[in-house]
Amino acid sequence: MHVRSVAAAGGLVAALSFGLAACGSDSGGSSSSSGSGGGDTGSTALTIYSSMPLQGASRPQSVSVVNGEKLALAEHHGKVGKYTIKLVSLDDATASAGKWDPGATSGDARKAAQDKSTIAYIGEFNSGASAISLPVLNEAGILQVSPSNTYVGLTRAEGADKGEPDKYYPSGKRTYGRVVPADHIQAAAQVTYQKDNGCKKLSIVNDREVYGKGLADQVANVAKAQGLTVLGNDGMDGKAANYRAVAASIKGKGPDCVFYGGITANNGVQLFKDLHAAMPDVKLFGPDGVAESAFTTNLGSSLEKMTYITNPTFDPKFYPPKAQAFFSTYKSKYGKDPEPYAIYGYEAVQLALQAIQNAADKGSDRQAVIDGFFKIKDRESVLGKYSIDENGDTTLTDYGGNRVENGKLVFNKVIKAQVAP
Repeated sequence: MHVRSVAAAGGLVAALSFGLAACGSDSGGSSSSSGSGGGDTGSTALTIYSSMPLQGASRPQSVSVVNGEKLALAEHHGKVGKYTIKLVSLDDATASAGKWDPGATSGDARKAAQDKSTIAYIGEFNSGASAISLPVLNEAGILQVSPSNTYVGLTRAEGADKGEPDKYYPSGKRTYGRVVPADHIQAAAQVTYQKDNGCKKLSIVNDREVYGKGLADQVANVAKAQGLTVLGNDGMDGKAANYRAVAASIKGKGPDCVFYGGITANNGVQLFKDLHAAMPDVKLFGPDGVAESAFTTNLGSSLEKMTYITNPTFDPKFYPPKAQAFFSTYKSKYGKDPEPYAIYGYEAVQLALQAIQNAADKGSDRQAVIDGFFKIKDRESVLGKYSIDENGDTTLTDYGGNRVENGKLVFNKVIKAQVAP
């Protein structure tokens, strides 16, 4: 999303000079005091870990998310009640993978689980990565809040694979939540956006990952239910040199629209370029997984005109004053507009801090903090008013429809998704 700077609304700017020292290392750094065990250590020094893909195509987005997290902690001067809190940034990507990596993700989760001071974990950015870290953190009894996961199976059985979400919670207790609407809502928003733009015959391509395949399946189901003809839902190799054969196959089916379920790091730009070259008059739709500068800056003007993207972030004018202050403070501090998910990184840390506050004098007790998270209701936030439901999901449901202009994601409209009961 191309976020415009607006006037600050006090408070947040003044907090920066006090709180950033408590935020730990810069993006990509890491530190911890290792140990074992969990529960209530009795210590007033607590750690919130952040795990994001800080290498590869997702780096600009992830750095922006971590910056948002830092701003949230700075606003509280690094403290909640008697507890002093630091933020430690970890990287769940590797240079060889160029994106999130299972080994790195598992390592981040174990690092947090083994640190006695850990009270919360912000991550992962990718749903497939959270499918790996969540069981580790769940066994350790650590609150995990994702700023960006949308795969339904992490929290809900409806529309998920067999055994989900229970297999992610070996302790039998829920320890995970997210601040973005899940993919059953994004899928409905996608199909609404497609119908609004005249789509009748839809082809789908997915990157075969937990997030991409899961969302593609959801879109296929919603599209069929809402009267679109779904011509196929094909997996693709995210490391292929090109997708000319994929594009030729899809062209032969005669779609007027194509949806990609996947992320930028799995060759999303090349896929869109090859689809557009084969079918210049076909509209191409992408999800929040490509709502980032690494995708939008590489399309070119002709392809931009045919690209439509859903993303839970809106134009600043649709947000409350708290969010407008965030956007302005972010640009003042970091010299540029935030990537779309920065505001969700900010809010994820705010949720963790509120959970600690809700735990009162048990703020160092992991279970008390988890309980405090699930007690969050009618929260007035930068995202608007919402609650955390029994699954750990937000009650927010609106999505943004976006276009691409001059390499930037530009807000187009608020999408009121037609979600089946």
